[in-house]
Amino acid sequence: MHILITGAAGMIGRKLTEALVARGTVRGQAITALTLVDVVPPVLPDGIPGAALSADLADPAAAPALIESRPDVIFHLAAIVSGEAEADLPKGYAVNLHGTIGLCEAIAAQEGYCPRFVFTSSIAVFGAPLPDVIPDDQPTRPLTSYGTQKAMGELLISDLSRRGVLDGIALRLPTICIRPGKPNAAASGFYSSILREPLTGQEAVLPVPETTRHWFASPRAAVGFLLHAAEMDLSQLGPDRALSLPGVDATVGEEIAALERAAGPAATRLIRREGDETVAGIVAGWPQAFDPVRARALGFEAEPDMDAIIRAHIEDELGGRIPVAEDGAD
Repeated sequence: MHILITGAAGMIGRKLTEALVARGTVRGQAITALTLVDVVPPVLPDGIPGAALSADLADPAAAPALIESRPDVIFHLAAIVSGEAEADLPKGYAVNLHGTIGLCEAIAAQEGYCPRFVFTSSIAVFGAPLPDVIPDDQPTRPLTSYGTQKAMGELLISDLSRRGVLDGIALRLPTICIRPGKPNAAASGFYSSILREPLTGQEAVLPVPETTRHWFASPRAAVGFLLHAAEMDLSQLGPDRALSLPGVDATVGEEIAALERAAGPAATRLIRREGDETVAGIVAGWPQAFDPVRARALGFEAEPDMDAIIRAHIEDELGGRIPVAEDGAD
């Protein structure tokens, strides 16, 4: 079993790689090779042979070279994130849309080849006006370039799956929280930073009102989504291969309350309110909550609440310790 991961140097890509190496199999078959690809060379872990490559999917020559070895499962994670895609229109379309098209065209050029193709989409494919809770049959009407690019990718995956070019699924990931590491250019980055930084005694900026509600899942859940999508019987999806995934709906205020339960008021005092109209305008058009009946029926699972999301971060990234609490939370 040969696995290709694009965007493998990113946070989810690294965690997915670690999970694949730890388990050693996909769909009951041993993983015999890993090809990890990103614009920055990923780190190839010990345990499974493979290659770590630097490639830009905006380059038309990149995709054919990656697909030539005919990987059995492709996790297509590579993307320009929401804030950057909005700020740099050509770059967003080059990577998020044309990079995906390039991979699909390279697959189609291989005769008798039909890989499992797991595409990371986003809840940004939905835009206002929206119901308070979004059902599975909600039309996609994105209000950002990032969401538009992901919605186009979803249609492509469904169409090429119908035609037998690939066996694909598009996963509308909730906003991933708490993202470890440094902040990125995503407009949603503050949802993680207002928890991540205070847990280690650092200040964080909150650019939106505490009443802002959103849909979340942890990195741990995101990796679980990807692995499940690689192994399940996709014929159950029918012609619509795009799936809204389970998550936790919570307001910023509820995030902060869960942080205080985990680490005390010393942590929440480190959150500085500093409104940003641009960020607030972007997230105001995003979904707040979902009723993902299809995904739950197909076995996808996420955390039950924000407290569990914070516990997962403490366990996975902080070694089970809360540094700010140890430094004197009251």
